[in-house]
Amino acid sequence: MALTKVEKRNRIKRRVRGKISGSAEKPRLSVYKSNKEIYAQIVDDKEGKTLVFASSREKGVDAKGTKTEAAVAVGKKIAEKAIAAGIENIVFDRNGFVFHGRVKALADGAREAGLKF
Repeated sequence: MALTKVEKRNRIKRRVRGKISGSAEKPRLSVYKSNKEIYAQIVDDKEGKTLVFASSREKGVDAKGTKTEAAVAVGKKIAEKAIAAGIENIVFDRNGFVFHGRVKALADGAREAGLKF
């Protein structure tokens, strides 16, 4: 029986997460996108804590326009919050999504605002 789109993404997610992990020195930037919104969080996996969070639902994020423009705004916002918290180097976790479109736009926005992958 064929796998659904969600099942495929979860398989890819498990495979990728087996290879990457965030630490205090180099935390993990995890991205999740729904049909309407996009969310990003920087996680220290060793402590099991979310260090910084941003989404297209926040008031400080300019999410007007297309969903791709909102993703760029979220990338910039999470980079600003991370740099304010003293985080510059991260590991990018695309969470099983293809690195294309909104996920790539978020990554480019974060790079543009000063985060190093």
